[in-house]
Amino acid sequence: MDKTIIAKNINNVLTETDFQELGERKIGKVRDSYFSEDRVVIITTDRQSAFDRVLAAIPFKGQVLNQVSIWWFEQTKDIIPNYVLATPDSNVTIGKRCEVLPIEVVVRGYLTGSTSTSIWVNYKKGERKFGGITLEDGLSKNTKLPKNIITPTTKFEEHDRNITADDIFNEDMMNKKDWEYIGSKALELFSFGQEIASEHGLILVDTKYEFGKDKDGNIILIDEIHTPDSSRYWLADTYEKNISEGREPDNIDKEFLRLWFKENCDPYNDKELPEAPDDLVIELSSRYIQLYEMITGEVFKFSSQPILERLEKNLRTV
Repeated sequence: MDKTIIAKNINNVLTETDFQELGERKIGKVRDSYFSEDRVVIITTDRQSAFDRVLAAIPFKGQVLNQVSIWWFEQTKDIIPNYVLATPDSNVTIGKRCEVLPIEVVVRGYLTGSTSTSIWVNYKKGERKFGGITLEDGLSKNTKLPKNIITPTTKFEEHDRNITADDIFNEDMMNKKDWEYIGSKALELFSFGQEIASEHGLILVDTKYEFGKDKDGNIILIDEIHTPDSSRYWLADTYEKNISEGREPDNIDKEFLRLWFKENCDPYNDKELPEAPDDLVIELSSRYIQLYEMITGEVFKFSSQPILERLEKNLRTV
C-alpha cells in the first residue's frame, strides 16, 4: 500500500465534534452521537483509544470503521433489519433512535482472548462451561471451538460482566422470547460473517452485536457490525501453520501501538502521554485500510479534503 497519502493527511484527522443543532451529544471512546426524538446521528472520529484513554488520532480510521459497518449492514439486512437510515458522509451514519437492549451479545468461534471476560482467560482458570457447551481439558489457545457460542455480557455496568441466559431472566434484563430471537440472529449473523470473511482471506474469530427495539417494538441490529474495533480477524492463509508451530495467528490490529505506549510510559497513571510516532500512526492507518479492502473486496476511496470542512458541508441538510 502506498502510504504517501496517509502521511500527507497525518494531521487531517477528526478528534472532536460540536454539532449541537443535531441533538443531545454523547461522547464515546471513538464515536460522538447526537440524539433527537426519533433518530441518532453517529459520527465516527479518528480517535484511537486504549487503557481507557485516547492515545492518538489515526487518519482515515473513522471512515474505515463507519464504511465497514455500512457494508456489513447492507449485506445482512435480509437476516435482520438494522437501524440505518442514511449515510450523508463517509464518517456519519444516521439511524433510528431505539431503546437499547442491555446485553452485549458476544459470539465466539475460537478459544482465545486476553481480557478478564475472554473465554481463554477463564478456560485457563479452570472454567469449562461456556455458552451452553462444556469444553474438554487440554485444549490449546486459538483453536477452533466445536461450534460457535454466545457469551453475553452486561452493557451498562461500569465493568463488563459475563452472564448466562439464567442471569438475564433472573435479573429481569430481557424476556425469554426476545433473548431467544436475539441469540438465534446473532449466531446467524456470525456464521454469515465467517463465510464472507473466509472468501476474502480472513477468519472472523469473535465479535459483539448490539440490538435495540424501535418505536413499534421490533428488534433490530444497531451500533456497528463486524468492524476491526468490534471484531477479531486473523489472516486465513497462515493460520494452520502458525497453530501447528505454536505461534499466535497473524492478525492486523492495533496491538503494536498499545505495546509502544506500555514501553514508553505508564498509560494507566501518567497524566501526560507522549505523542505516538508518525511512522506508527501511518502504519496503523494502513492496517485499517488494508482490513477495509480485505473485508469488503473494494478499493478504499481516500478523501484529502479537510475532514471537518467536509463534515460541516455534508451535515447542513441533515
